[in-house]
Amino acid sequence: MPRERVSRRVRSMTSSGIRRFFDIAATMPDVISLGVGEPDFMTPAPIRAAGQRSADVFTGYTSNAGLLELRVALAAHLERLYGVRYDPHEELLITVGASEALQNVALALLDPGDEVVIPEPCFVAYPACVMFAGARAVSVATDVTEAFQVTGAALNAAITPKTRALLIGYPSNPTGAVMSRERLLEVAAVAERHDLLVFSDEIYDRLTYGVEHTCFSALPNMRERTVLMGGFSKAYAMTGWRLGWVAAPADLTQAVAKIHQYAIMSAPTISQYAGLEALRCGEESVIAMVAEYDRRRRVIVDGLNAIGLHTFEPQGAFYAFPQVSHLGLNSETFVERLLLEEHVAVIPGDTFGPSGAGYVRACYATSLDKIEAALERIERFVRRIS
Repeated sequence: MPRERVSRRVRSMTSSGIRRFFDIAATMPDVISLGVGEPDFMTPAPIRAAGQRSADVFTGYTSNAGLLELRVALAAHLERLYGVRYDPHEELLITVGASEALQNVALALLDPGDEVVIPEPCFVAYPACVMFAGARAVSVATDVTEAFQVTGAALNAAITPKTRALLIGYPSNPTGAVMSRERLLEVAAVAERHDLLVFSDEIYDRLTYGVEHTCFSALPNMRERTVLMGGFSKAYAMTGWRLGWVAAPADLTQAVAKIHQYAIMSAPTISQYAGLEALRCGEESVIAMVAEYDRRRRVIVDGLNAIGLHTFEPQGAFYAFPQVSHLGLNSETFVERLLLEEHVAVIPGDTFGPSGAGYVRACYATSLDKIEAALERIERFVRRIS
């Protein structure tokens, strides 16, 4: 028989459910998309201008690790926000978005057969990145009764002799949950008890509402076992600039850098200069955008609850996670019918893992008038099917 042209690894994986529904929506007129998690704001003007200026001065590669000025500014930024210090020369790496950061971390620090414990519902790339590294993703369910916060006890029950790391992402995509410091200390205790690494994706760290974000590596004794990842896309509305970073002890950062060296020469140069400007003077824009997301958050959560879709109140990121199981439809059927009948795009909850079944994810990083129009269409759909 002829040999398969595609690897077993790729054949064993399903395509992203997010992309599937986004692609369908893109072919339809008059669709209101609450699907892909992308800010609807333009990148703030001073940040755009910095990138444009850089294109007139220097268009070559930067250091593989990224502009030193950017790493210095990022180190100062993390210390100012969270009191955690990183050496910009040895412990920070600039990547092509947080997605490249996560994949490189998995490839650099996991061996085939290792296990990584991941609370879910979670971002679709988490288990995929682990699997691409030849390791095994072990899911730990969270639910609305615990505000979608994972407990130390639940994590501890999933640990085996093969467990290498915990992979956490809070504020959460898709639920909008934010881990309290007390719960994160439970996670830290599990990591310390079993001598585990912690991969902490904090891409939504600046997007919280009425609560404070706790940086995992700033917790007692956690800096030396944490690989912290983040980026510029969400807080600064810089999705298309593709700029992220890794912060970790030198031995871990240099291991990740070795993968990065062969994957890419450097993150985009103009994006790095734009990111430097974002760190230097983007705070006012971040505060303004967070305030607007908060206003939209209240409208969509209150609106979905009024329709009869019980919605967990998100305290971070820009996603609502309403429950639809009581309508007699599974998540995928609900999403497909809503898209085809009312031209509103949301994402099935079980795209983010089995514990998301019966929910859908609705992104409120879109204009308030579109959110209000989407709520009218959703209400019409719910009344019709119920």
